[in-house]
Amino acid sequence: MMRFFCIAGLLLAAAPALANDTSAVITTGGLEFIANWDIKMESEELFISREEIRVVYQFRNTSDTDQNILIAFPMPDIVPDFFSPVAFPSGPDDNLFEFETVFNGAPVEATLHEYAFAVGVDRSDMLRELGLPLVPISEKASTATDGLDEQTIARLLHLGLVTPDEFDAGEGWETHYWPAWTYRATYTWEGNFPAGETVTVEHRYKPSVGGTVGVTFLSEPYEDYDPATDYKRKYCTDEAFVSAVRKTLKSPDEPWSAPFYEQWISYILTTGGNWGGTIDRFRLVVDKGSPQNLVSFCGENVKKIGPTTFEMVQEDFWPEKELEILILERHEDF
Repeated sequence: MMRFFCIAGLLLAAAPALANDTSAVITTGGLEFIANWDIKMESEELFISREEIRVVYQFRNTSDTDQNILIAFPMPDIVPDFFSPVAFPSGPDDNLFEFETVFNGAPVEATLHEYAFAVGVDRSDMLRELGLPLVPISEKASTATDGLDEQTIARLLHLGLVTPDEFDAGEGWETHYWPAWTYRATYTWEGNFPAGETVTVEHRYKPSVGGTVGVTFLSEPYEDYDPATDYKRKYCTDEAFVSAVRKTLKSPDEPWSAPFYEQWISYILTTGGNWGGTIDRFRLVVDKGSPQNLVSFCGENVKKIGPTTFEMVQEDFWPEKELEILILERHEDF
């Protein structure tokens, strides 16, 4: 079981990210993830920061036959929010996350599979027919949706694919329409796993980093939502962490007066359970960026190994949930 853990006792006192490898198959309905019990994940070394994610796997083919497998690496969903300080990946259109793969020491060119979802329905083909890019967070996508005719806009509004934005820029009220679909991406490539041998797979890429201007989890519950409870469940923000943040409030009655910006990073761990058995050795290192920042995430036996880095090592690890990381970036002029 995962237990609460936060890096706040010393007041080190520090979006949707970012995924584990899994096997896959291409069907007429798209990409599907499957389990492969012959391939054992012997180890996973995972490094997460706001600037980069790096992961190194050791896989062993426990069967007596060579296996050529389609490997998939799903990325966290990107949900556009034009009013939140989210740092989205900004790579080229054909490699938004600047994803790099090395298989047994040799670079591999991965194939990017892209989808656009709204209200849980795949609308990728519709957007392509309209000439709209599937990545919703670009200026190109915003300009394209805002330039659509009224009939098309009405149709996309009905399907939850665009959202209206009304404002007065000094020349009277005007309405614009921005992308509202969720971008879903998975990288795939083929790898040869020789019988009885161990291979090494390495990835690095740019994460999506969500966030808010100010601290939100100190606020009182509202509209059936309790920020403190939600953050405790998601990031394991225990009393020590919350107390450390409260001590920084410029005004005790104003929860937004803490001198921090929230930043969120998500990483998909559960697809690591699609291989044979548990992960023999799992090592996670999280870098909070600055010694003045705070960080909180759920883990066991986490220890500080550097001014900004924290380590968790687990043997026979079975991922039961995704990894959610909360970083509070300190701003003295907040």
